[in-house]
Amino acid sequence: MNLPSERPESVGTGRFGTTHWSVFLKAGDSQSPDAHACLTHLCQTYWYPLYGCVRRHGYSPADAQDLTQAVFAKLLEKGQISLADPARGRLRTFLLRSLENFLRTQHRDRNTQKRGGGQEIISWDAQTAEARYADEPIESNSPDALFDRHWANTLIEQVLRQLRDEFAASGRVELFDALEPHLWGDDTATPYGKIAPPLEMTVVAVRVTLHRLRHRFHELFRAAITNTVEDPSDAEDELRHLRRILAA
Repeated sequence: MNLPSERPESVGTGRFGTTHWSVFLKAGDSQSPDAHACLTHLCQTYWYPLYGCVRRHGYSPADAQDLTQAVFAKLLEKGQISLADPARGRLRTFLLRSLENFLRTQHRDRNTQKRGGGQEIISWDAQTAEARYADEPIESNSPDALFDRHWANTLIEQVLRQLRDEFAASGRVELFDALEPHLWGDDTATPYGKIAPPLEMTVVAVRVTLHRLRHRFHELFRAAITNTVEDPSDAEDELRHLRRILAA
């Protein structure tokens, strides 16, 4: 998937709230009343990139489910989350590194107790997870590259939900649903001439709205990326990396 080509203005972090790094660290703080809510949010957001990476390593669906649960459980043990240092990297690379280290440990210890100690840290539909993985193209992507692709797609899904909510709040959700395929330059998307009449718009108005939608998409996507790095100056490098991943 290629991102829309329009280049947005720079976006600061202040107007978009706390970073996911700060939320992640709070999830590991047993003294914080928000710890459980923070952990739930992050697990629900990022479990699939981890699950897909484990599957690409060759584990069965059942083992991948256990291992994905277990890596989050491991991070909670003995306050390991609190040891994470945002200054040393991006949240994406920290979670991937944590997963890879965990899998190496599991491989060495064949007699490990039930992975994760039977804890269910994340709640998800196992059939949906595997159906989603089954739709992955059969290609030679490494587990790391697959993780990065899923990570980028997870951020895109967040942005699309936010955009749809914004349009819904102004009573224009039908317009968003009609224009969303055009974000990606999809030649099979409904022509503007067919979109405009049911929405009582001109073709010119549809084009202008789509231009603004692309701009807003980029603004939110850049903000989502900035939320996963501690230093905002790293956001541009992260954006370029995820663009390369999506274009591959």
